[in-house]
Amino acid sequence: MLNVIDLRGRTPSTSELRRALPRGGTDVNAVLPTVAPIVEAVRGRGARAALEYGEKFDGVVPASVKVPAEVVEAALANLDAEVVTALEEAISRVRRVHAEQKPDSHTTTLAEGATVTEVHLPIERVGLYVPGGKAVYPSSVIMNVVPAQEAGCSSLVVASPPQADHGGWPHPTILAACRLLGVDEIWAVGGAQAVALLAYGDDDADLAPVDIVTGPGNIFVTAAKRLVQGVVGIDAEAGPSEIAILADDSADPVYLAYDLISQAEHDDLAASVLITASAELAEQVDAEIEARYTVTRNADRVAGALKGQQSGIVLVDDLAQGIAVADAYAAEHLEIHTDNARAVAEQIRNAGAIFVGAYSPVPLGDYAAGSNHVLPTSGTARFSSGLSTHTFLREVNLIEYDRTALKEIGPHIIALADAEDLPAHGESIRARFEVMGEEK
Repeated sequence: MLNVIDLRGRTPSTSELRRALPRGGTDVNAVLPTVAPIVEAVRGRGARAALEYGEKFDGVVPASVKVPAEVVEAALANLDAEVVTALEEAISRVRRVHAEQKPDSHTTTLAEGATVTEVHLPIERVGLYVPGGKAVYPSSVIMNVVPAQEAGCSSLVVASPPQADHGGWPHPTILAACRLLGVDEIWAVGGAQAVALLAYGDDDADLAPVDIVTGPGNIFVTAAKRLVQGVVGIDAEAGPSEIAILADDSADPVYLAYDLISQAEHDDLAASVLITASAELAEQVDAEIEARYTVTRNADRVAGALKGQQSGIVLVDDLAQGIAVADAYAAEHLEIHTDNARAVAEQIRNAGAIFVGAYSPVPLGDYAAGSNHVLPTSGTARFSSGLSTHTFLREVNLIEYDRTALKEIGPHIIALADAEDLPAHGESIRARFEVMGEEK
């Protein structure tokens, strides 16, 4: 069922690997001409334009952009108790992990009276986007809100698409998750228009702009994030979900089949990749997928993803080559199913998150491992990280020198200023120790 890429018997370079490995084709540039007018319309006309686009794309206009408190309360009151308990446990675990991510301030003493202190200041107002297309994602509410709260952000707004089936408000499970987290500002707006409204706000509608927009979304949301970057910060340009599995012949083919299917369930463009030196395991996994994927409710979507060019089986000579392939692929989610899985995981350098062993599947991280599920895609794990408490913090240096310390370093500053032909920089130092050429 899956395409096979056979790398055995050769040692491809990193650039050859990047070209050979399966990868989805999502061209954000191709949709920029479609998205740019939406962003500009919202920039110019605010909430009115956003609601007009919502009517066009979502088929509904909410009674207001801001979801009333009583609607949110009702969503939680009507949510199945088992789901409430699951959300509460997920929130607790994610909060424990993200609370420990916040770094402490520290001071470096360079000389007597000369210090530099690094402090970590939260971004003040954050906009958290939660998609609402082919699935409902209360887990994305948790993954966005908790790290922002643990960073100490003073103002949070969640934006999620209005639903025609739910009175024009975001899905009730999304609203319930917001209520459990104490989020009291929720906007019923989705897509590119939501990103634009978060970035530019609307004073007339009492919608304050944010300082950063985070959260996953489709290619139109990603394009909008690219267009507003610089006006606001963004976390990343997220692509379709990815899983890679590095496995040897000790792995259970049924486990691997289900894990590959589970990520294919996200989207027709989702990527599922198996990397192994065992041709026998590859055949077993492929057979198990063929036998099992049809029983899932989203079988058509799974089939589209697994048969697409972005998914496949990569055959390698040995585990060492498998590690090299995994690093070149730089998966959003990487599972390790090998002997000594932890030791193998510690050799990986490029992955959004690494799931170690047979009992740490990706769905664990999607919901309740405690880690964050908003992760770098499309190979960007080579140079970027997933969403975390750090995303919502800014490092600021406090530079504090006394007179003696500045006088000691002053000649070096003057010499460098003269070397750069910026003499006024040097005069700024001299002015503190000289009066018209005389030392004071």
